[in-house]
Parts: sequence; C-alpha cells; structure tokens
Amino acid sequence: MAKKEILTDLWVYELLKEANIELHPQGSNIKDISEALQSASKAGTGNVGFPEYCGVVKDFVLIIENKADVSQHIKRNKEGVICSEITSIKNYAVNGALFYGKHLVKSTSYKKFITFGVSGNEKRHKISPIFIDERGNYKELEDVETFTLFNEKNIDEYYTKSILKEQTPEEKTTEEVLKDAKSLHEALRNYGSIQDKDKPLIVSGILLALREMEFKNFSIDSLTGDETSTDGEKIYGAIEKNLKRANVSPQVKKDKLLSQFLVIKDTKAINEVNEYLKKTPLKHYTEFLYENIYKNIKYIQSPEDYIGRFYGEFMSYSGGDGQSLGIVLTPKHITDLFCDLAELKPTDSVFDPCCGTAGFLIAAMHNMLQKTDNPEQRRKIRKNQLHGLELQPYMFTIATTNMILRGDGKSNLEQEDFLKQNPAQLQEKGCTVGMMNPPYSMGSKNNMSLYEINFTEHLLNSITKGGKVIVIVPQSSMTGKSKEEQVIKANILKRHTLEGVITLNKNTFYGVGTNPCIAIFTAGIPHDKDKEVKFINFEKDGFEVQKHRGLVETIKAKDRKQHLLDVWFNRIESETKFCVKTIIGAEDEWLHSFYYFNDEIPTEADFEKTMGDYLTFEFSMIMQGRGYLFDNEKE
Repeated sequence: MAKKEILTDLWVYELLKEANIELHPQGSNIKDISEALQSASKAGTGNVGFPEYCGVVKDFVLIIENKADVSQHIKRNKEGVICSEITSIKNYAVNGALFYGKHLVKSTSYKKFITFGVSGNEKRHKISPIFIDERGNYKELEDVETFTLFNEKNIDEYYTKSILKEQTPEEKTTEEVLKDAKSLHEALRNYGSIQDKDKPLIVSGILLALREMEFKNFSIDSLTGDETSTDGEKIYGAIEKNLKRANVSPQVKKDKLLSQFLVIKDTKAINEVNEYLKKTPLKHYTEFLYENIYKNIKYIQSPEDYIGRFYGEFMSYSGGDGQSLGIVLTPKHITDLFCDLAELKPTDSVFDPCCGTAGFLIAAMHNMLQKTDNPEQRRKIRKNQLHGLELQPYMFTIATTNMILRGDGKSNLEQEDFLKQNPAQLQEKGCTVGMMNPPYSMGSKNNMSLYEINFTEHLLNSITKGGKVIVIVPQSSMTGKSKEEQVIKANILKRHTLEGVITLNKNTFYGVGTNPCIAIFTAGIPHDKDKEVKFINFEKDGFEVQKHRGLVETIKAKDRKQHLLDVWFNRIESETKFCVKTIIGAEDEWLHSFYYFNDEIPTEADFEKTMGDYLTFEFSMIMQGRGYLFDNEKE
C-alpha cells in the first residue's frame, strides 16, 4: 500500500510541475506553516503531522493529501457531511486534507486555504478541492482533473468565479461587447434598414476610418450631415487612406475592398440627418463604435475576434444563424485550441482556405508572436506566415479589415474559391499548418466536391509534407456514410495520416444545430495500418449555455482543456470513456462513440447496488403475480 501511495505522490508531483506550482513535500519551507505542522498529527496527539504537499500561491495556502485508491477518497456521515473522527481523517484523502486545512487556519496568520483530497493514479483518479476561510468555514468545490486553475496565473480568477461567484473583468468585458452588439444591431436596423450582409461591412469600414484619427485625416466632429460632402464620403475617404497606409496590395485587392465599402457612401438613409438622432445615422454608428469597440481593439492585446463576435451577434439578432450567408463563425476557444493542438512554432506558416472573419489566422498570429521576442521574426510572421482564402467578397473584406485592425497579417489574404485552386500550387507557399472550418451541409451526390471531407482532403494536399492539418467539421463527415465519402476517406489514408478525432460539445456552435468534432492529420505521410489513432470524447469541455448570454466559459474550461492536451500529447493515460486508442480503416466511423468500450472494473459497491436493484425488481414482479417470467421451465 505504501508503495502504491508513493506512485500517487510522484504522479501528483508531475501534475504540480506541469501546472507550474511549487509546493513543499512532507512539510513546509515557510516558517509560519512549518511551526503549525509540528502539532498537526492526524491522530490528535498534538505531535507532528505532514500533508503530502503544502505551500503558498499568492495569498492562498494549498494543501494536498493523497491516497492510492479511489475507494479511500472521501468518507461522509449519514447526513452527507465529511467525517471528522480520527479513523476517517487517517484513512481518507479529502478528510485528511480538510483536517490539515482547519488546523493551519487556527495556527497561522493566513486567511485563504484550498485543500485537495487526491486519490488514484493518472488513469483513474479524483481530485477534490475545498476552500476554507479564516474562520474555519469550508466549501466543497467541483472536482478537477489538473492543478492548472491554482497556479499564479489562474488562481485569482478561480477564486472570483468559483468561490466568490462573481464575474471576472474579462467576463464583464465580453458581456459588455455582447450588449453593445445588440445595441448597434438595433441602431443599424432602426436608423438605416441595413441588410444583414452589409452590417459588418459598415462596422469594419468605420473602424478603419477611426484609425486615421491618429494622423489627423479623420474626425468624428467632421460628420455634420453636409449634403455636398456627405458623412459617408468622408468615412470612405478615410478608409481609402488607411488601406493605403496599411500597404494593402496589389491594387486589384485594394479595389475589391473599396468596392465593398461603397455601401457606406451610397446608402442614402444613413447619410441624411435623422430627426430623432439630430445627426446622421453614420455619425451615431461612428460615435458608438469609437467608444465601445475601437478602444477595445486598439488597447486590449487579445486574440479575441471582436468583429467576428459582432457579426455572430448581428446574425442571431436578425433571427438567423449566419448559415444563409454561408458562414458559421468558429468560437475563440476553438481557434485557440487549434493553435495548442498544432504546437505552433514562430517558424510555422499557417493556411486557412475558408477564413471567414480570419479568426484562425488572428489566433495563430498572436500565438506565434508570443513565442518570440525577435523583431525580425515577428515582422516575418505578420508579413509572410499567415495565408488565407475567402470566397465571399464581403467576408473577404471583413477578414482583411480584421487583420489590419488586429496588427497586420493581411498581406496574404486572397478572394478565391479554394476548391478551384491547384493544391500542388498551393503547396508551393510552404505552409506547414492548415486550419479550417469549411462550409457545412453543402455536399450531396450531385455535388460531391462540397462534402466537408473533400475540403479536408484538398487542404491536406495543399500543406507541406509532415505538416499538421486540423479541421472542425460535423461528426457526420467523420462517419462517411455515403459511398462517395468513403472513397475520399480511403484516399486520405493512402496519402496522409489521421492522428485523432476529438468529439466536441454539441453546443460549440450554439444555435446552429451542428454536432462538431475536430480531426487532426499529418499531411503527406501515408497512414500506417498499425498506427494507433486517438479518439477523444471532449463533450464536457467546461462551456455551457446560459440564458441571454449563449455559450459561456465556466471556470472548469481551463482545467478540462489542460486535461485534453495532457492526454493528446501522451503526458498521461486516460480511461477509455475519455480516450480510446485503436487502429482504423476507411470504412470505420472516425468517432469516439464508434470505438468506445467500458474497461472500468465495477467497485464492490457498484456490484452490490446492481444486484440489490435486480432483486428488488424480481421481488416486485413476484408480488404482482408475474414471477413466471423468471421460471425457465415454463412457457
């Protein structure tokens, strides 16, 4: 038993190391805590007692008590309260951790304690945190998979969200953005009757114009409603100057962008003084965007795709989901996850052939820029290492504008039909990573080229040998029910390697009604028939739907994501209910649900409960005169 507990201690040590948390084993190097532990015996003798790990992160004391077997995780009394008698404290992880926490509350000057009962091993385990305040009151918190939430970077957010039950500043900012999107949508509708596809064009065009304020080429005060030189003409002129300043080339590309922004100066209703507003709707939109959005984009260094968020909100308020305009926006947490799964390096070149508002490229740009301090390397990332295609003219304009607003990187965006491009020619760009959210549900037997799996094959053929390709597609594209899709899947395996498929939360694209998954490939290397492929069930990702807010990140999301990455990169083993590793064929359904089998051995308590339930059922049937159902000798 002692040897097993040592293995648990070592596994916990690795978890702490990965989370960048430094705790002291078997005692403490902090004088106040070390002195208090001299009388912390779990037997209540007043002698010395040590938890497995103890230390301080910011102003929180963290205490960890381990047990080798999950059956020794926690002991409760009949009322459901954690037992505090000596036997339970000695023999159960949570009970022991809580004991040490309460002891240190009384014996030290610290005011915030988080204790952890940990049991099991890397494959099957439980980690249960409990918060204790300076009065000794405690609160049980939701189990976690890692200690990521408790490092210096995350612990304040965890405390705010999980213990105080308050919003973080980031959440407040996001909520304000959503409210602003609703307000601006209503203004666009009420004061201009703007079409859905033109709304984000007006937003992005005004944001470009606002950039010229720094160079004295544009002023909100200049928007006077003059009929000779209209507000739209002034904004359009500032847009033209800013595109020139951003070195958008070639000229044909700049002309395409400007043609889309003509809606700003050509729409009569938004260039006339509104009786209610006492100014033109364009001026009203410009003032609103300056105060609520431009300042965020300019001063907050985050990969958050603000224009993309606005676009999504516009569509939802319009009573649609954006599909009628051919776009399903990828949420920020998914674009960030793609970067982590790809293990992006500052030397990578990223290609998104269906780039929409450029969410993947923005996330990739920020991810790579954070990994280098070299000014020349950072310049190359922006100028040479981000490539995108977008078929729809208005989305191409929004993507280019978004890249300009978020720190350049627009040089290699092109308005083209991806499927009409020669993949061998695209491969000459030297892109090492492909990321894609292709159009959904467009393929059919009459037009097989629009199957999502065909987009995937086309992207794989466009990336350099050994490069990573990651796509988010409906689960149906991984099952490949039609003969045509089966053929494409077989072709993929002949030339490329499937690394794994991650089944996602069904609400990832909230409101769209798509059950998505992420597929990860290595391009240009044929799939070895003996290769073990990972299939992961990541439906419980820590995101949930909340009324009036849509899909919202809970505090569990960071922990769940870290666990996913640990399993994906083979840092830990996992139960098959989370991850199955198996060989595959083209005819298989490439999803966790297809390969999953329950390899968990039931506990004695589980067995007793199942038998008890069955005997209760059989007794009930006999009492109802239907016992003959259990007599094999009778007809």
